[in-house]
Amino acid sequence: MASGHKPLSGGCLCGAVRFTAKPEKAEMDVCHCGMCRKWSGGVFMAVSCGDVTIEDDSQLGSYVSSDWAMRQFCRNCGSSLFWRLREGEGHVAVAFQSFDDTGPFKFLEEIFIDEKPALYAFAGERPRLTGAEVMARFQAQQEGRS
Repeated sequence: MASGHKPLSGGCLCGAVRFTAKPEKAEMDVCHCGMCRKWSGGVFMAVSCGDVTIEDDSQLGSYVSSDWAMRQFCRNCGSSLFWRLREGEGHVAVAFQSFDDTGPFKFLEEIFIDEKPALYAFAGERPRLTGAEVMARFQAQQEGRS
């Protein structure tokens, strides 16, 4: 799925928050960090997107979860929807399960693998990064933008 493709539609469980999002790639990642697990009720399965348009944000709640990120959800049904950098525009991790059609995506990588509880594991081979590796990658990306 190239950046020139049309955005995909999605929404929360109750339908109060509907959106269109343009995936950066046809890939889904999984985060095992403690914050994502508590926020999503499991692992956070996410698709990196550039452009996200929300039809009506009156039911969209936001929670600032760290110095650099916020999490957004439906205030009505509680569905986890978006992980965003607090700097504003740019990268948005959209909840994989919130897309109306999840078929176009492949499972690319797992992050914060060192925080994953031992009682589950996803089958298949893919990159699995520790929290330190993820933060080093994030730091390098931020320095590259300066």
